[in-house]
Amino acid sequence: MLALEAATVRFGGRTALDAVDLEVADHETVCVLGPSGSGKSTLLRAVAGLQPLDGGRILLDGADQAAVPVHRRGVGLMFQDHQLFPHQDVATNVAFGLRMHGVPRGERESRAGELLDLVGLPGAGRRAVSALSGGEQQRVALARALAPRPGLLMLDEPLGQLDRSLRERLVVELRELFGRLGTTVLAVTHDQGEAFALADRVVVMRDGRITQTGTPLEVWQRPASAFVARFLGFDNVVEATVTGAAADTAWGEVPVPDGTPRGRYELLVRPTGVRIGGPEAGLRCTVGARTFRGHHVSVLLHPGRGPVIEAECALRDTPGEGASVGVTFDAADVVVLPPAKTA
Repeated sequence: MLALEAATVRFGGRTALDAVDLEVADHETVCVLGPSGSGKSTLLRAVAGLQPLDGGRILLDGADQAAVPVHRRGVGLMFQDHQLFPHQDVATNVAFGLRMHGVPRGERESRAGELLDLVGLPGAGRRAVSALSGGEQQRVALARALAPRPGLLMLDEPLGQLDRSLRERLVVELRELFGRLGTTVLAVTHDQGEAFALADRVVVMRDGRITQTGTPLEVWQRPASAFVARFLGFDNVVEATVTGAAADTAWGEVPVPDGTPRGRYELLVRPTGVRIGGPEAGLRCTVGARTFRGHHVSVLLHPGRGPVIEAECALRDTPGEGASVGVTFDAADVVVLPPAKTA
């Protein structure tokens, strides 16, 4: 459906997209993740035709889009702020793209009603946009983007303005909806939870380049670098020298997965792989801040040497703040990353 070949965009002396190669298959949902300034929104705008390329190509269904204007690319675009027309009712907003394409009024009204049913707003066509909640406006914006039956639907931080509980509910509904419609989706977000729940494939960007791509499970289990690990929220990263079945680190010896070659790396230890015992066992630490996460507690541990360690504990097993504990590590939750100079 979509292919970017060495796509490059520059703003003055800054390269916003740096020779990016990316493919999106028919009926696939791809989410592009990255911090502010990573190039993800520039990528979306370039595909839509809102930002010209300084190099490379963008192809839709195999056709180069260099000379194709925005309105002829056959893509739908939904922005974070929805950009609805507040002086018009819901049905008129949904049918806007159809009217621009010259679709007869009766067909527009029928399609708007069909889509409002699909996004969970049956009978809302005559309601004022200004009277809608944020979640309802999100659904109207989605219906409007889907109305012209775009070959590719693009979402720019689609749930960014909603509270977390509503985002978590809507992202599940969106995935089910796209699956039913067979829609091809390219979305950008800075929220990894949103991306992992929505996507068939996740793309992580940094400084205009793709640093990793894979299924949500692949990226979560095997981040490609310390940058990706930290972006995903894993802060237990430490420099290491692997000498065999273990690595020498600032925390002392940390076991590594079988077959890890000797050499210098960085290690990610997942919080689930941090084992807390009595102060006589392993690395001695002092318990710091504790954060309740619902089904578990996140505990910050301050070792006598090395960076702070985050552990995940069951509610009943959480040590008290200020307690002295011993820490060991489980090799099953250790990920070997490239050394810092190549991360």
